[in-house]
Amino acid sequence: MSTLSRRQFLGTIAAAAVCGTAGCAMHVGRRAPGKGKPNVLFIAVDDLRPQLGCYGKSHIVSPNIDRLGAEGLLFERAYCQQAVCAPSRASILSGCRPDTTRIYGLNTPLRKAMPDILSLPQHFKNNGYETLSIGKIYHHPSDDAPGWSIPPFRAGTFPEDRGWKGRGYLTQQAIEQMNNYNAEHPNMKGRGPAYEAADVPDNEYPDGSNTDHAIEELRRLKRGGKPFFMAMGFYKPHLPFNAPKKYWDLYKPEDIRPADNPFLPKDCPSYARTSWGELRNYYGIPKKGPCSEELARSLIGGYYACVSYTDSQVGRLLDELDRLDIRKDTVVILWGDHGWKLGEHSLWCKHTNFELDTRVPMIVSAPGQKNRGARTDALTEFVDIYPSLCELSGLDTPAHCEGTSFVPLIENPARPWKGAAFSQYPRGKVMGYSMRTDRWRYTEWQDRKTKEPLARELYDHAEDPAENVNIAGKARMKDIVEQLSLVLNAGYKHARPK
Repeated sequence: MSTLSRRQFLGTIAAAAVCGTAGCAMHVGRRAPGKGKPNVLFIAVDDLRPQLGCYGKSHIVSPNIDRLGAEGLLFERAYCQQAVCAPSRASILSGCRPDTTRIYGLNTPLRKAMPDILSLPQHFKNNGYETLSIGKIYHHPSDDAPGWSIPPFRAGTFPEDRGWKGRGYLTQQAIEQMNNYNAEHPNMKGRGPAYEAADVPDNEYPDGSNTDHAIEELRRLKRGGKPFFMAMGFYKPHLPFNAPKKYWDLYKPEDIRPADNPFLPKDCPSYARTSWGELRNYYGIPKKGPCSEELARSLIGGYYACVSYTDSQVGRLLDELDRLDIRKDTVVILWGDHGWKLGEHSLWCKHTNFELDTRVPMIVSAPGQKNRGARTDALTEFVDIYPSLCELSGLDTPAHCEGTSFVPLIENPARPWKGAAFSQYPRGKVMGYSMRTDRWRYTEWQDRKTKEPLARELYDHAEDPAENVNIAGKARMKDIVEQLSLVLNAGYKHARPK
């Protein structure tokens, strides 16, 4: 690849987005005056990577999310802005990237960081919608009072919520392990074993109970006749991997395979890795070193069971929309807030800029959609959700939004689109900025004050989709690294449809 000037290369990125949103006729989800507004069912799933049948993982039992994929548009290459809960959700619900929200960790609610922001639910509320939050939507349960018509409901994973023991543990053995762990680690209350399989009905765990409540609310909303924006947030497959035994029984232990690349990418910088402390905080997980193969299989099986448990709850919601005869009038969007590692790269959990952590499942089904069951390879981002739901619902998009409506992709999934998607992850005084293009994942670890690059990563997804070898330091990649660095530092505005 020959060296290009900054302007030439930025032009090639922009050329990938010929005929962007401006001037393109769009009819999906549009409502003519007097036709009313569509409802919105906004389904969030915590820690869900594209580990679903509809994403080609045939060993996963996910018939209900697969059904949604067959009814809507499945996004093959959607990316979160930061691979940890609070910043990712803040970016979706504010429409702004982490460097705008200034939320990089778990301790800052959106309304503390941006008290005057017009949030996504608030915008719908201001436009005549009844807005509801059930389960985990924001990381902080009481965040965004201006956004909700009624107080948020959480049959939660915390001890004070609805009387659940600890973080949802139900078996006596797990409760004893949790109590012993708490006695030894007084600052980590509620951290029992990393998984549990109680032989109980779905609603004995929080997600099933939250779904019961959501179904009751759907029936009430149908009677009221007012358009609604229902945000339904599922905890699982977030740790601990607690799900009713019947979902564990869907998977045979001997069929569960540990990751086939349990090693760090060759030549990756130290900034790229984590110590997966989130998992190590649970009972029975080694404080140092790798998990045994037996433990890895149990953890992976628990993750799979939780995916199937959540899938069943999604099916209950979709069935209720059909039963109430409001499915045809409802936009349904399902998204996982970030990816998750299951032993790949010798790591677990999220907290990195790798493809495994930043790539997310996203499915959208809209009234009037013609391309049912379609897929798109277009590069999309979570900040695109806010403007997209506005367009699908006939609302103006607030000027502060930093994403691009992907509604044109619903009509033409193969059309040219963004040249890149952007994510980031902090490491103390260093920020890792990562960019996914059609072929490359390029990451710069920059000093947060000086912006000086301290380390780089480059993965060739045409040759190395598992990101096992960092080739940023190879002499033959010098020109490509320089060109990608220009685009990364020029920012998302140069890679969006124009």
